[in-house]
This record gives sequence, structure tokens and C-alpha cells, in this order.
Amino acid sequence: MDFLLKQVFVGLPKTVGNKEAVNPMEREWTSAIFKEPVEGSIWVGKTGLTGDGQGDLKHHGGPEKAVFAYSFENYRYWQEELGIKEISSGGMGENLVMGNVNEETIAIGDTFQIGEAVIQVSQPRQPCWKPARRFKVKNLALLLQNTGRTGWYFRVLNEGYVEEGQTFTLVDRPYPQWTIQKCNQIIHARQQNLVEMRELACCELLAPGMRTTLEKRIEKGGTKSPDISDRVFGPNE
Repeated sequence: MDFLLKQVFVGLPKTVGNKEAVNPMEREWTSAIFKEPVEGSIWVGKTGLTGDGQGDLKHHGGPEKAVFAYSFENYRYWQEELGIKEISSGGMGENLVMGNVNEETIAIGDTFQIGEAVIQVSQPRQPCWKPARRFKVKNLALLLQNTGRTGWYFRVLNEGYVEEGQTFTLVDRPYPQWTIQKCNQIIHARQQNLVEMRELACCELLAPGMRTTLEKRIEKGGTKSPDISDRVFGPNE
């Protein structure tokens, strides 16, 4: 199972918008979602790519979220669904745009050789309000979440240089049952399934932070879905 690295993006936090704007979607905000394409090879380290950064270090970055990847095919869907051509490669703030793959065909623990690096899928991305602000679509985080087109994170097992056009070569697939799509269904289900939640929480290659989140829900009985309004709408309301 090989996938194509179509593009590489990096970027540092920057502030955009208008402090005095009445419309929340036009107000000033800071994010590293605005990334630029990389030409040539770039170093992938344990905590990310050279020249990349995060505006919110509480929820982004770190070794379990070192590299964010998104499917090229997802952009075709969003362009047709929302009628916004500007939603294209790099639009979700990803580092790696991957071709011939989506959330149904990649799973927790999938380990790839790409260039000199070896990277491993650690967890789905939990969509926040920032893509919505960028494209002025207030419910975009919910659309990403409900369709399962969230993207996913990699941890870096072996550092090294990568570049556009290289192939992701699968070297290990220990948990084919835990696709990103399946994880999203469990994590975001309105009716919490405790059995599936326990099984997923036991997946040793799921990011520790996500496992802890699931374990806390299990302790509470999983009877009520968590309030996600701050994450998906945030200051856009």
C-alpha cells in the first residue's frame, strides 16, 4: 500500500483580521493555518518540519502531533460541496498533502517510510474553529467532523529529509481495524458506545492524550456527548 506525497507545507503563526470588526468572522486572530508550499527537501524532526509552528501550543504540536496530513481528494469534495475554489491544498493547515488515500484507508499505527523519515499515524485531527474562520464558513468544523474528513497526525519515529513527489511506503499496519474514519465515528458519536470506546482506548499506538480523553468519558459512563461548542465555533460566534 503506497501513497503519494503531493505537496509539503510549512508556516509560522501570523495575525490577520481587523480588531474593530463587528462581524466575529472578520475580527483579528492569530494562527499558523496559513502555510506555504515547500520546494525541495525539508527536514522532518521529532516535533515537526523545519520552519513550521503552531499558534496554539495547548492543542497543537508536540511529538504526537508532529506532522499533520490531509487527503488531496478531500479538497475536491469540499470545492464541490461548498462551492469555494480557494479551499485547496494547504487550506486546512496541513504539512503533508497525500494522494490516493483518505480517512477510510489509513489507520492508527500505520507506519511509513517517506524519503529518509519513518512516520506513524497517531490520531485523527479534532477540527476546530480556525478553518471556519479562514474560509468564512461558520459550521466548517462540524462539517469536517460529521463527514469524517478530518485529516490525521503522524508521530516521527526516525527523523530525515522528505520532499514532494516521494512515495509513502507502508512498513507496518498493526491496527487495520482502527481507521481514522472509525476513530472519528467513535470519538464524535452522539450516542457514546462504551464497548467500542474501551476497545479504542486500549489501542497502544493511539496518542496518549486521546486515550486519556476516552478513558475520562468511560469513567463518566459515556452517557452524554461532551460540549464541543468552544472547539468548533469558538470566537466565531
